[in-house]
Amino acid sequence: MISFKKDLNKHIVTFIIGTFLCSFQNFAQDLEPRRWNALPLGTQVLGGGYAFTSGDILLDPALNLEDAKIDAHSVIIQYVRPFKLGSKLARVDVKLPASFAYWKGILNGEFASTNRNGFMDSRIRLSVNLIGPPAAQPKELFKYFKENPVNTTVGASIAITLPTGLYHADKLLNLGQNRFVIRPQVGVLHNWGLWSFEFTTSVIFFTNNNNFFGGNTRSQKPMLAAQTHLIKRFNSILWASLSVGTGTGSKSTINNESKDDRRNDVLASLSTGYSISKRQSLKLAYIYSRTTRLIGSNTDSIALGWALLL
Repeated sequence: MISFKKDLNKHIVTFIIGTFLCSFQNFAQDLEPRRWNALPLGTQVLGGGYAFTSGDILLDPALNLEDAKIDAHSVIIQYVRPFKLGSKLARVDVKLPASFAYWKGILNGEFASTNRNGFMDSRIRLSVNLIGPPAAQPKELFKYFKENPVNTTVGASIAITLPTGLYHADKLLNLGQNRFVIRPQVGVLHNWGLWSFEFTTSVIFFTNNNNFFGGNTRSQKPMLAAQTHLIKRFNSILWASLSVGTGTGSKSTINNESKDDRRNDVLASLSTGYSISKRQSLKLAYIYSRTTRLIGSNTDSIALGWALLL
């Protein structure tokens, strides 16, 4: 059996960086392989990541903006710490993203462009493993996996996205959303040998943006999201995953007037992780995001992440 400590070191980078859905106005959905992996007590993870996203933005035709495109360079810093909650293994993680984004398109028949540079909305998340590995130190956790090569984890979490990102009420395109996003989540991770299968489902709630573009109030119905991952560990330093996700719903209302902007998005990702030392790992991912409706986005992203076990 692969050493648990080595296995941990090569997989922790998956806590660094996800993908950005649609424009940077709404990045509530992401793909996170190995989301529910157990971390031993007494450890901490510090991560950093970079992503380049490019593609088409499909907006309401009433805005008279055609052929809209985005190029964005984004960076993320993330901190993860496991702890014991009662008798269960829990984890808190904090994500601080920033972006340098450039939009261009045809506005009222003429070329127009703009850019935004600054922080995006930050996120804090609390996760608890309800079923699965115990809250234990590295040696005890290693013993558990050695005695249970086939095992299942069931977890739950609550994530809150805070309105800390750059936002201008007089501009339609922003890095921040000027509202809270609350995301309950339930997931299952099943390990057998060198293979893992993971499934996560979420309901994403949005508070009102009372200072939306033009001095309006924007409300948004919840979004339902799901993602699944098939992961293969090749040896003690290399792993790869195939991920698929979808999100639907999230129709909005402007000043109590319903908009025809219900979302239906599909995401896919190929990821690989490599342990470069006992305490450092790298992750490389390609993310494919497409909308099946007239409003949304069609983007491609390349992401590189680094993680350090403290």
